[in-house]
Amino acid sequence: MNSKPHVVILGAGPAGLGAAYKLAQRGTFQITVLEKNKAVGGNAGSFQLAGHHVDYGSHRLHPSCDAEVMADIRSLLKDDLLDRPRHGRIRLRGRWIHFPLKPFDLALRLPPGFALGVLRDMAGKSVRGSASNGTFSSVLEAGLGKTICREFYFPYARKIWGLDPAALSAAQAQRRVSANSTGKMIRKALAMLPGQQKNGKGRFFYPRGGFGQISEAYYDEALQSGAAVVFNAEVESLEKTEAAWTVRYRKDGQSCAIRADQVYSTVPVTILMRYLKPAPPADLLQAATQIDYRAMILVYLVLKTGQFSEYDAHYFPGENIPISRMSEPKNYGATAEPHGTTVLCAELPCSPADPVWSFSDHELGQMVLKSLETAGIRPQAPLLGVETRKLRFAYPIYNKGYEPFFDRVDQWISSLDRLTSFGRQGLFAHDNTHHALFMAYSAARCLDNEASFDLNRWQNFRRIFATHVVED
Repeated sequence: MNSKPHVVILGAGPAGLGAAYKLAQRGTFQITVLEKNKAVGGNAGSFQLAGHHVDYGSHRLHPSCDAEVMADIRSLLKDDLLDRPRHGRIRLRGRWIHFPLKPFDLALRLPPGFALGVLRDMAGKSVRGSASNGTFSSVLEAGLGKTICREFYFPYARKIWGLDPAALSAAQAQRRVSANSTGKMIRKALAMLPGQQKNGKGRFFYPRGGFGQISEAYYDEALQSGAAVVFNAEVESLEKTEAAWTVRYRKDGQSCAIRADQVYSTVPVTILMRYLKPAPPADLLQAATQIDYRAMILVYLVLKTGQFSEYDAHYFPGENIPISRMSEPKNYGATAEPHGTTVLCAELPCSPADPVWSFSDHELGQMVLKSLETAGIRPQAPLLGVETRKLRFAYPIYNKGYEPFFDRVDQWISSLDRLTSFGRQGLFAHDNTHHALFMAYSAARCLDNEASFDLNRWQNFRRIFATHVVED
């Protein structure tokens, strides 16, 4: 019988595997990771399609990554971690603008009417004042002016989150938009000038075998250090006992139960609430219904051509085009293989209640082709196939007034002994993968060798998490 404290981790995405890896290195715990799917990575995973490594949308590892996390990833991936230049573009008023923004490109390509509007907004900023009613629209309009907001951010927001910008919380702007003032936007553009690029500006890291290779590397190392990962494990309940938890799950039609001295959950916080036994009070379950996530359909087009374009990603803020972004995985990994074909991945934000959620692969493929035709970039190469994947929990939706509901749920979960919720899904955070890994490392630091969790230290880390801003 294993006498080591047993840590059970729900979810084998970057957050769950990052925690498993750090805890397993210490050799003082029995670690079991429960994953409902048949592979690791979650939304940050990869899979094979027509001989290509493809991701669940567009993913990058940003240079602003925590130093310890970056050092570990470099050690795990070695030469498979590629240093790549950012080379995307945004469709704006019928023109293509380079992304990240470049001063000379803006001067040449920015639509004149748009440029004049931005200048007018900058001149009137002192009159405009600051936001007062605390919404996504008020915060961004106060910082960026009407032109950028109404031509780019507001239509993009409606597409990404499915709500009018005035119905979104100010937190959505503060956590999701890093350049939320004209000053910040100008500084970011100037940072792209030759000789001015510092701290990895305009670059990103990407694994040779797809973004999911990061999670796969953490998985391999955690296993070598003694952790166990159970795939196709559907968690049914977390039952609190006097000094521990009983975690019940189903695998291959069989009901299983394991005792946990500590539970780390990286699943959506709304799902975690439904696992708990005894059930939380009715008012807390009702509060959890006010917390929602945006879903996404990923549409993959396999084309009979070596390369569709030179760009890694194309952004479509306009509401006349339903997809929000399209990426070409080959251009992320800097590979010419397999020769003669490439894959495009189009991202379609939606709700499971939308009719599009039940569309066939063929219908979704035709929708994407029509979108690309509208943008003037319909593929000329033969279409060899279409596949789709669905993400039920793609983005947290910070609707106006969500905060008290989330705070109540978060405080309740935080009050439960030997249970910690973290990660993008567990903390309802619109974060990057490097943020999720920092959370995982922080959670591991808070657990001593007897599986006692340092709540004060965790609260200090939570204050750091609250400062995270998404990097595009």
